[in-house]
Amino acid sequence: MKFGKLPDISNVVFSLPNEPEENQTILSNFPKKNTPPKIYIGCTGWSMKEWVGKVYPPKTPAKDYLKHYAKQFNTIELNTTHYRIPSEANIEKWKNESTDDFRFCPKIPQVISHSSDLGANNNALVNFCKNILLLEEKLGCCFMQLPPYFGIDRLAILEHFFKRFPNKIRLAIELRHESIFSNKKNQKEVAELLKKYNIAWVNTDVAGRRDVLHLQLTTDIAMIRFVGNDLHPTDYQRIDEWVQKLKKWSEQGLSEIYFFPHEPDNILAPDLSLYLTEELQKHFEVITRGPKFYDENDGKQMSLF
Repeated sequence: MKFGKLPDISNVVFSLPNEPEENQTILSNFPKKNTPPKIYIGCTGWSMKEWVGKVYPPKTPAKDYLKHYAKQFNTIELNTTHYRIPSEANIEKWKNESTDDFRFCPKIPQVISHSSDLGANNNALVNFCKNILLLEEKLGCCFMQLPPYFGIDRLAILEHFFKRFPNKIRLAIELRHESIFSNKKNQKEVAELLKKYNIAWVNTDVAGRRDVLHLQLTTDIAMIRFVGNDLHPTDYQRIDEWVQKLKKWSEQGLSEIYFFPHEPDNILAPDLSLYLTEELQKHFEVITRGPKFYDENDGKQMSLF
């Protein structure tokens, strides 16, 4: 992810901001459950040959990457759907090659998300939703990344999209335009719209745009896209703070969280995923899992702890 990246992070204040006051109202309305929260941790793709011998077993062929990815992670930020609507054959293959607890989080195709009317005048949304529903129980939360020019003045277009989007598919939205975050009035207007249609608001934790890290909860699902800096010490410090935030939200009733660690070229994203998994399991009871790396010397899988 290049959005919000900085060549020099020495002056960035990485602390999480204060939560909006409305979060307490939302959290208080969640039904209290006796079961641990589910936290899904994953990367942005499985086609990483650099992971062979570390994340995947030695000599793993490319055709088996997904099978081994799904054994290591329990979700994926499925970017391939941003560029094309997946075929029924592809959906079936993904289902068959993933574990029972795995959840796909498909990205809304750019022919929809980056069109001026969000696809109101074509059949792309209908076709996408028809196919993606074939994932059945393995469909997690879809997400739509709106283009940088999609500002506060376009909320009516966004609401029209929400009216057309099937409510049986969970959805999260990533907004980037500065006008959304320029004042509390605009941010509240967006939050109220998302609450109305039960849409999650993606939190993006990235160095160059601290404003898009809003911590606003709008539904019972949270999605975090975390952009690291080559495993800089601040990456781990930021994860530590997120663990405490997720613990608090979970204890207050948030039951489903998607967390996607990004690193440059995503080669090191599994390392951060491993650290996140370990820290979550240390601090509270949670249903999650992360990678167990292979020892490059003997090819055997190492223990998490």
